[in-house]
Amino acid sequence: MQQPVRIAPSILSADFAQLGAEVTAIDRAGADWIHVDVMDGHFVPNITIGPAVVKALRRHTAKPFDVHLMIAPVDPYLALFAEAGADTISVHPEAGPHLHRSLQAIKALGRRAGVVLNPATPVECVVPVLDLIDLVLVMSVNPGFGGQAFIPSALPKIAALRQIIDASGRAIDLEVDGGINRQTIGPVVAAGADVVVAGSASFEGGPSAYPGNLAALRVAAEVVQPAAVCAMDGR
Repeated sequence: MQQPVRIAPSILSADFAQLGAEVTAIDRAGADWIHVDVMDGHFVPNITIGPAVVKALRRHTAKPFDVHLMIAPVDPYLALFAEAGADTISVHPEAGPHLHRSLQAIKALGRRAGVVLNPATPVECVVPVLDLIDLVLVMSVNPGFGGQAFIPSALPKIAALRQIIDASGRAIDLEVDGGINRQTIGPVVAAGADVVVAGSASFEGGPSAYPGNLAALRVAAEVVQPAAVCAMDGR
């Protein structure tokens, strides 16, 4: 069953020169989760942060750390991010030879496990591992950089996953990341998402603007317009 919408601002769009203060500010502004994008310059064409930074940020908020690992191989780093303070650790099927084993390892570390689907990754990838996952993350851009435009073909994918999750009867979060703003969040939620990652739309304007940014996203998320969904995905 689709849950109330939670907003997970991505610190990829924060001011890296004062990342601790940024996490505190976005927490106080009303963020539900803190989304942490980890990139290795190999699996994706960018490099961001590692477990030492996640550990340093942990003391700046009590909100859940939603850690998205865009690294390969991923298995050797799962324990490091768990120890650093990740609450949810999400991995890509393409980041290792054995997705099931990776998810088992995350669960054994006492963390929530997520699977990330790139734009070209089929929804069927999650079906064999539904019993191990707490979250499915749909990428509505190709991973690697913030500030990209939303890919409309993500909408039917979100809808298909909503059906799979609901049919399973499991409490699995359906998250969407990429190009989320006041225009796209409504159709995304209407398609079935209950967690949205917003980077630029959360952090634009500096700390004084953060409460208004998140409030505006919540208002836009409540405007469910099926016609807008059809228009975005080409139907």
